[in-house]
Amino acid sequence: MSECIKVGVLGVGALGYHHARLYAECKGAKLVGVYDLNETRAREVALELGTDVYTDPEALAEKVEGVSIATPTNHHFDVARAMLDMNKHLLIEKPITQTVEQAETLLNLAHERKRIVQVGHVERFNPVISYLEKKLDNPRFIETHRLSPYPPPRPGLPPRGTEVSVVLDLMIHDIDMVLSLVKSPVVDVDAVGIPVLSPTEDIANARIKFENGCVANLTASRITPEPMRKIRLFQQQAYLSLDYMEKTGEIYFKEGMGIKREQVPVTDHNALLKQLEHFVACLARFRDTGEITAPKVSGQHGLQALKTAEAITLAMRALNPL
Repeated sequence: MSECIKVGVLGVGALGYHHARLYAECKGAKLVGVYDLNETRAREVALELGTDVYTDPEALAEKVEGVSIATPTNHHFDVARAMLDMNKHLLIEKPITQTVEQAETLLNLAHERKRIVQVGHVERFNPVISYLEKKLDNPRFIETHRLSPYPPPRPGLPPRGTEVSVVLDLMIHDIDMVLSLVKSPVVDVDAVGIPVLSPTEDIANARIKFENGCVANLTASRITPEPMRKIRLFQQQAYLSLDYMEKTGEIYFKEGMGIKREQVPVTDHNALLKQLEHFVACLARFRDTGEITAPKVSGQHGLQALKTAEAITLAMRALNPL
């Protein structure tokens, strides 16, 4: 049996904690340790999960082959660059970085170092998407809604995610998903967004037009009382409605002179666990063959999503400057 892939987690806040927790369940992986700027938090997580705590991210990196980077977005670039300088494979939580220039720098370095970069667009591993990808046939219109309550306060820190706009915090998931489904260049972007409780936009709407004629309308908010994560797709003679949170969906299609409705069959699984298992499998193949297998959500995918998010942000701020 092959030796387990040794991994670590940098940043064990709300999301990083679940990376660490699920690595313990991940076949073929061994969680070596965790690091966080908040040493008390890191020690609590390490104690709960029966792993080691590190006060220096580079000391943890020396013990592992790959790391999950789940720090705040504004630290992604510096942390990821330091890890690539140590020849580590990376799973970087979305968005890949705060700017396109930073992402391009990281991907060039990863190419030079021959290291894998996967980006944490977890919805690509949602069980409803497996069905969608089989049924999709040249979508003409896509509508997404990703709504959530405002993040709770943290002692001495801004609420989680509000260091960036809602476009980079939440909408980026749907941007990546839409780009992966349409597979056509973006030709135009219209957007509006405003800050409500944060220094950056808390609610935003974007309309993306693609070269093949498809149009996508994306709405994201982090000031909504009830959470929602839904996508609807319209194509010739069919309409699909999927709920990421409930992992359910319906498909409506033409049958004879009428419309037939069917429930989407879903084999339930933990999307984040599947994401981590995929990362570990990519690292295992690299260890065995020395060849890089592009992850399902590669660094290039993360870069393209970020470029579109940047275009949306520019369009928003042309209408409503911060």
